[in-house]
Amino acid sequence: MGKKRTIRTIPQQRAPMPEQPVEQRVKNFTEVACGFSVADTLKEAERCLLCPDEPCIAGCPVGINIPGFIQKLGQKDFRSAYDIITQTNLLPAICGRVCPQESQCEKVCTVGDTLEPVAIGRLERWVGDTAIAEGWVNVPDIEPSRFKIGIVGSGPAGMACAADMAKAGCDVTVYEAFHQAGGVLKYGIPDFRLPNTIVDAEIDNLRKLGVKFECNTLVGRLFTIEQMRGEMGFDAVFIGTGAGYPSMLGIPGDSLNGVLSANELLTRCNLMRAKEFPGYDTPLIMGHRVVVIGAGNTAMDAMRVSLRLGAEKVSCVYRRSRTECPARAEEVHHAEQEGIEFHWLTNPVEILDDGNGGVRGMRCVRMELGEPDDSGRRRPVAVTGSEHELETDLVVFAIGTNANPIIGQTSKLKLNKRGYIETDDNLATSMVGVFAGGDIVTGAATVIEAMGAGRKAACSMKAYLRIRDVNRGYADAGDSIGQFFGLALSEQNFARVRVA
Repeated sequence: MGKKRTIRTIPQQRAPMPEQPVEQRVKNFTEVACGFSVADTLKEAERCLLCPDEPCIAGCPVGINIPGFIQKLGQKDFRSAYDIITQTNLLPAICGRVCPQESQCEKVCTVGDTLEPVAIGRLERWVGDTAIAEGWVNVPDIEPSRFKIGIVGSGPAGMACAADMAKAGCDVTVYEAFHQAGGVLKYGIPDFRLPNTIVDAEIDNLRKLGVKFECNTLVGRLFTIEQMRGEMGFDAVFIGTGAGYPSMLGIPGDSLNGVLSANELLTRCNLMRAKEFPGYDTPLIMGHRVVVIGAGNTAMDAMRVSLRLGAEKVSCVYRRSRTECPARAEEVHHAEQEGIEFHWLTNPVEILDDGNGGVRGMRCVRMELGEPDDSGRRRPVAVTGSEHELETDLVVFAIGTNANPIIGQTSKLKLNKRGYIETDDNLATSMVGVFAGGDIVTGAATVIEAMGAGRKAACSMKAYLRIRDVNRGYADAGDSIGQFFGLALSEQNFARVRVA
């Protein structure tokens, strides 16, 4: 056993992430962050104190054994590090890139009390990338069961649920409305943050578990949830369709040509490959002066995509200050580096017509922060007499999303007043055998939170189907009363016997 680590004995500085030079990356869609080297990985792994109370595990929505995998990295046992991560997360190369570690596992890192926290996300990404390069995959010995499972949506929640149900021996089919699997990972996140090749590699690992993907299949139009539970023969169904229906402000002029949602811009660019025009003939109007309304991660993606598609000037309009900006600090930093112009404490009130049905500008007002609202953030209040105009010919709304209404309109599932699917604490819906999780239940959240919901729903589905969940202990595990051969009486069941 090595010498105990302390704050004074570990490397004091975080290993820096190599990045593409700014002047180079604004002209391409290649990933900005280049990833750690082996030396960077080993150095950063030395910064983990291997705390006995493991606060980082509690900070991870899927409970990855973070000290465990980092310890294996320090021992240069890279395959074991991958094995530890994939016990709870099958998508390390994805989560290492897009999860907000700074507000989850890294936020509670003990090292972060004195120094910069351990770069957990970057280490996870390195392990995931190494696994893809080496062809590692963990496929357990699966005993087939008689159960047939339907998954609606191939985003993070759907993939996590599909993986756990496949490991339980179920026949799993995932239905995806678009022509490629991956959900928001494919249509919503640009290649310079999450390359499509990484998403495809992680999806291939699911196929190796036996998961089947049916694309170009819009559930609610081709067939309903009731049909899946009935004539199609699915023993249980999970709905993980996300919340991809864009919000608009409803201000004058928002129906002009040259006004679109960030979802449309990013889907056309990412999934439909408009960025490779004329190799792909997806139409995409691109303005010379682009204004993006909003300051979340989606807004940052929309602005940086616009820049790479040839916009001369790209601006962000946000009604609160930089302090309240909901995007990851890293994304804001990259956008500022790339020359995005930020108009903080500014609110749009009208989009101006150029006389031909297009956009010539946007009228805005200055804001100041008042008392906190229901979200806990200070409420923006308009400053009297502060109206002014911004010159623009393309306006992109990135102010949040809502539940896609198709599932709710075509099934008898109970919805809440905002149109999201209502579930109980176990993620069971109002329809027997149907479960739901992720953004379609909670509203927009993170990739890892959606995955956590998918895994929680899988646990509930296994309980509903009376499948023994190997990840959960036996009832009355510490009590010998009511047990027979180590099994609680309530757990007594039949065993499968093969006849030669």
